Amino acid sequence: MSARPSALNPGVARREVWAWAMYDFANSGYTTVVLTAVFNAYFVSVVAANADWATFAWTAALSVSYLGVIVLGPILGAWSDAHAAKKPLLAISTVICIAGTVALALAGPGTIGWAVGAIIVSNIAYSMGENLCAAFLPELARPEALGKVSGWGWSLGYFGGILALAISLAWVMSAPSRGATSAQAVPGTMIITAAVYGLAALPTFLFLRERAVPAEVPGARVAFARLMQTAHAARTYKDLLLVFACGTLYQAGVATVIALAAIYAEQVMGFKTHETIILILVVNVTAAVGAFGFGYAQDRIGKVAALRVTIVGWIAMTVVAFFSTTAGMFWVAANLAGLCMGSSQSAGRALVAYLSPVDRASEFFGLWGVAIRLAAILGPLTYGAVTWLTHGNHRLAILLTGAFFLASLAVLAFVDEARGRSRVA
Repeated sequence: MSARPSALNPGVARREVWAWAMYDFANSGYTTVVLTAVFNAYFVSVVAANADWATFAWTAALSVSYLGVIVLGPILGAWSDAHAAKKPLLAISTVICIAGTVALALAGPGTIGWAVGAIIVSNIAYSMGENLCAAFLPELARPEALGKVSGWGWSLGYFGGILALAISLAWVMSAPSRGATSAQAVPGTMIITAAVYGLAALPTFLFLRERAVPAEVPGARVAFARLMQTAHAARTYKDLLLVFACGTLYQAGVATVIALAAIYAEQVMGFKTHETIILILVVNVTAAVGAFGFGYAQDRIGKVAALRVTIVGWIAMTVVAFFSTTAGMFWVAANLAGLCMGSSQSAGRALVAYLSPVDRASEFFGLWGVAIRLAAILGPLTYGAVTWLTHGNHRLAILLTGAFFLASLAVLAFVDEARGRSRVA
């Protein structure tokens, strides 16, 4: 990864940016293998034995985990700012997520309680780590380069997902040689994912510096006081609050695609496990291209304009997926989703960093975490409820997902990027 020195803040070495981006590389295997491509479909078809309520149970488990993030995110974010302790909290969340992923390897037919518990614990830890890592962004990049640096992280991250998924694919496809079925190979992919996560995250903890300065009187009381100050000053950050609202809506759609892509592929399009994994592999490449390319576009055309383009792309994806009757059409929809996923995730993170005070980055990314985790409850749970009430109508559920993207466009129209930046510059 190369970076022009002008993209980085004074004193920031390129190695640090690489180390920071490596955390995106490390944790992407969790979302790709566990939440998107493998374990979600395994939960529905094997753990819950394709019961009518299986998809709803999966989305409900995710929703409980995101409720935990909503409660913990702002508090731990404010606490880490007050103590200048992003790295220690990041390390703790990483260890817990890896342990929870290993626990998923013990899930099998009928072990619904165990699987749900492990998903809740691991996903809370993953989400907290994602927020804490994102809070380093304004320390590393100059304001005018936040988009491209965010894009570097997201694009590298997708290749981490590709690595974990590729090794998992090899493990699943070699199952017959071991006298096992593809389904019986799934627990092994959890071990693979945990190992990739742990090894790839090491550079982050070895080379990334903590530049924040602790508060004069750090402690829980200070953390809560900072949250109250932010609440009282909410009007000052009007545009950032609108971005949070917009994020809640479009991320509801994104979260639905992430949580249910493999389930849709297998239940509606008839994909086999290895076919789904190959599809998600290719989609991750598309997502990396989207994150990297739009990272530069954000800084050229504006972060709000770039986000608007990607949301329109998401709307197009839901329409194509709804009308897909062949594998070819679904491949088009899936890769369009990948392109939009990489760009929208990068754009959202960069826009929050651009509109947030640097000395309260963890706190504001904690609030951003609340927004997108609320979205992760709203979107997938709506999808799961629709499939349950309609006895498995996934096509209607994916079409209704498009309504979240339409609503987010309406909110984004009120965001003034320049005005929002003037409040914190």
